[in-house]
Amino acid sequence: MRQWQRVALAMFAVGWGANQFAPMLVAYRDELGMSTQTRAFLFGVYAAGLVPALLLGGGASDRWGRRAVVLPAVALSPVATVLLIVAHHSTLGLTLARLLAGVCSGVVFSAASAWVSELSADEAPGAGARRAAVALSAGFGLGPLVAGLVAEVSAYPLTVPYVPHLVLAVVALALVVPVRDVAPPAAVRRPLLSLPAVTRTRRFVTLVVPLAPWVFASASLSLAYLPGEIGGSSSGAVAFAGVLAGISLGTGVLVQPLARRLDDRRPLLAGQAALVATLLGTGLGVVALTLEHRWLLLVAAPVFGFAYGCCLVSGLRETERLSPPDQRGATVAVFYALTYLGFATPYLLGGLAGLGLTDRGALGVAAAVAVVCLGVITVSGRPGPSGARPH
Repeated sequence: MRQWQRVALAMFAVGWGANQFAPMLVAYRDELGMSTQTRAFLFGVYAAGLVPALLLGGGASDRWGRRAVVLPAVALSPVATVLLIVAHHSTLGLTLARLLAGVCSGVVFSAASAWVSELSADEAPGAGARRAAVALSAGFGLGPLVAGLVAEVSAYPLTVPYVPHLVLAVVALALVVPVRDVAPPAAVRRPLLSLPAVTRTRRFVTLVVPLAPWVFASASLSLAYLPGEIGGSSSGAVAFAGVLAGISLGTGVLVQPLARRLDDRRPLLAGQAALVATLLGTGLGVVALTLEHRWLLLVAAPVFGFAYGCCLVSGLRETERLSPPDQRGATVAVFYALTYLGFATPYLLGGLAGLGLTDRGALGVAAAVAVVCLGVITVSGRPGPSGARPH
């Protein structure tokens, strides 16, 4: 096995561990009677560990080397899964497990992506970035799919579904340990956590900031919110949630070449299309909740997946266009941190129930916010009078 493949496998394993939890929210509801808000909190608290780790991980690996930062995170990923198993009846234990999973993910997503790129330096331009993206995306999609299917057929639906990740994570750790850094770390002495100047420009604030959270806001509607709110028969609900996650995230991967072509035609065109798709998916979700027809979520899942993939590509490309080369890595880390704010969407929508809104009313609020973001991006992205785009 080649060196980059070992690191990519580690990324795949950590991505699996990050998203295997999504269909299990339905299992916690059915087995423990866990409330909507508690489930949404456990889903979103992952981002509270991920965002600071994401911002710190890249800088730390620049200073001390990729291997020194990535290996501990890969080793702690199965520890987070063990916590999910042994503390499956404890909200506090599950919270700690999700926080730890977020920390591991943030470090690996930033530092290991750079490591794969460096190990792919002799390949075609962009090969490393594509390899890292494919590894993560495959883990994101297969983790919840397998967990949901195993939970459905297992006599122990709160523990056994996590076993595949334990096996995978241990194998990935054993394979990545021998990999060495391509070069000794540079003598980087800038602050580990600092915001690049470009993130304070008007264009970043009015184009990237309104778009980025919808990467995972759109995905989380399909993964975490709608499956737990739909009525009707509960038979096969956990497996169904896993299939929804696989379809949503799988579509998000498959649509990325199309998103790149859309953005080649006009910058941020894919992002605008993504927000329109989010509105369509939200409308389908409202219909599904009204009719209590679970199968309608299968129609909404690829729509949300389209939104997820297009938001990711369009926002990332705009971020790269705006950032100078010496700030690009740090600026991309800020973009990714903003995307994970979308993990709070199910929790925020659940909180609206305390204001007397129904689940359909909460989706209406989400749709209204999406319309506002679409309007801001459309107006701010227009060329100036001379045809030049504003900076």
